[in-house]
Amino acid sequence: MGIDSLSSKSPDKVLFTDRFFVEMLLQNKEIPIHIDLPGDRGYDLAFSPLQALPAKMRDAGLRPGKCLVITDTNVAAHYRNPLVAVLTSDGWDPFVLALPPGEETKSTAHLNAIYNAALSWNIDRKTPVIALGGGVIGDLAGFAASTLLRGLPFVQVPTSLIAQVDSAIGGKTGINHAEGKNLIGAFHQPQLVLIDTKLLYTLPRREWTSGLAEVVKHALINDEAFFAWIEAEMRQIVARDPRVVPDLVYRAAAIKAAVVSEDEFEQGKRALLNFGHTFGHAIEKSFGYGVFTHGEAVNMGMKAAVFMSRRFNRKLDQARALNILSQIAIPTVPVSIGISEIRMAMATDKKKVLDRNHFVLLRRIGEAYVTHDVTVSDIDAAIAFALGRP
Repeated sequence: MGIDSLSSKSPDKVLFTDRFFVEMLLQNKEIPIHIDLPGDRGYDLAFSPLQALPAKMRDAGLRPGKCLVITDTNVAAHYRNPLVAVLTSDGWDPFVLALPPGEETKSTAHLNAIYNAALSWNIDRKTPVIALGGGVIGDLAGFAASTLLRGLPFVQVPTSLIAQVDSAIGGKTGINHAEGKNLIGAFHQPQLVLIDTKLLYTLPRREWTSGLAEVVKHALINDEAFFAWIEAEMRQIVARDPRVVPDLVYRAAAIKAAVVSEDEFEQGKRALLNFGHTFGHAIEKSFGYGVFTHGEAVNMGMKAAVFMSRRFNRKLDQARALNILSQIAIPTVPVSIGISEIRMAMATDKKKVLDRNHFVLLRRIGEAYVTHDVTVSDIDAAIAFALGRP
């Protein structure tokens, strides 16, 4: 993979195109990462403190007025008052809606709660929706923004590791359905993503460790050098050492930004970001949302994908990949759900094409590919391996 600095093309930003990738650990993390999209729809990932949000919103073309802040009660306990203070000091009039935490909040009921609050407050088409929270709040608030008045400006302020490196970047929004996760949604790009890594220190330990799965995923599919760095720093990463967290988040977010810039609507390379997710979503659904976090399910899904990859490529360094994944804690897996039930849950995967599940596998650490050429026995063996069953 080539490494080139594009600072000569955009001196005040790090710009990604479909042919270049910047070595993030050598960059000044005060420089925003810019996602380059057609039609002047690009936007910045601004690595700045929460207090800088009003200034960054102005930079993104948003002017003070009403704004709708969507959060959950856990996040609100820490950051509602500071956010309201910085917004009002800059002339904004924020309306804050704090919803229950958890995957169950990505529902039509809570989507309607946002609609009701927004419409009764007499919003207009310039009223931005600000998502203050993790992936659930970002997905839900983003979908509300995409549909209210046929589209409102959207700002992401992610507070979880998964959101800062993955779900807040790229414009995927949506809610869950009884048939499966994220089956109702839309692409609606934000105008700004503000990433403050200091917000990660109020996360419960389980939320931190589960978020590490998405970071490792980015390295496994796209960046062997980053994976090697993770191997070297894994103890400090798990411990949330402030000396490594900013580098970890910046580099992982940069990988996602590069992929989105190349493939906004998941027609090609962006599909590689689903590594572990075909298995993971089925595991999450089969055991019931809440038994495992999204990151924990993806961790198991990646173990399954690594195992399947090794079946097709005996040269893959399976032990090296699994060693890192095994250092990310997951709860004990209940025996109540059978392998065939998880396989059947894949039938509702929204990423199916022509009634076939597509699996992202590894050629090597740092390089992935998509295939549908797998058998039922391949799938069952991979699930059994991931669940630790003979």
